[in-house]
Amino acid sequence: MPVLPGAEPFRHEGGEAGVLLCHGFTGSPQSLRPWAEHLAERGLTVALPLLPGHGTRWEDMQLTTWQDWYAEVDRELRALRERCTRVFVAGLSMGGTLALRLAARHGDAVDGVMVVNPANRMHGLAPYALPVVRHLVRTTRAIAGDIARPSVTELGYDRVPLHAAHSLRTFFRVVDRELPQVTQPLLLLRSPQDHVVPPADSARVLGRVSSVDVTEVLLEQSYHVATLDHDADRIFEESVAFIGRLAPSLGKEGTTAGG
Repeated sequence: MPVLPGAEPFRHEGGEAGVLLCHGFTGSPQSLRPWAEHLAERGLTVALPLLPGHGTRWEDMQLTTWQDWYAEVDRELRALRERCTRVFVAGLSMGGTLALRLAARHGDAVDGVMVVNPANRMHGLAPYALPVVRHLVRTTRAIAGDIARPSVTELGYDRVPLHAAHSLRTFFRVVDRELPQVTQPLLLLRSPQDHVVPPADSARVLGRVSSVDVTEVLLEQSYHVATLDHDADRIFEESVAFIGRLAPSLGKEGTTAGG
């Protein structure tokens, strides 16, 4: 299936400091592209991949698992490490969970972590029902598009494939066990008004990581997809300041390439 217009991956060849951005469950690089472009304009090398099964149609995602999504960002991180001397990982929602696992698994190869409304677990009856319901029903209602800013939309699926959601449930449990292995500086930005991921998930992350250098920022004017919302500029500025503090020399400008 062809990639939906706007869902294409983004890459920018910049300086010695690199950033890997991870998008969320059922979403696409579109939700993080303004962030990626902001970092690229500051001279950073940027990788924003399209996760397997995403950015086409939900039926394609039904055939993928968390291992596929993680393998993609793991490959991207290894490629960035070959190109850059300092590498940071970042993500929105499930993308934040992917970033945290990269930090836990790769240790010193990751210099810092930036997450926006990171997801940590499924809530309510969903985690208990999914093992059975996924064999009876193919999809449920969409989660994309939780944005306070008028006339702004997120490019994501209009249905959630339940086999993929069941795999996501497993992934959350895997990463929760690994959070104490996260020791890198952490920038966590969260929206108090989030209709997809509750504040308890960010609290859980902050309570379980072993990072000593931790910054928490509240995004008071935004909902879940804060990277496209009223506080987007705040996210961009905080992340540049975070990277600049840890890697003072951001390098030279490069060239931009999509795909």
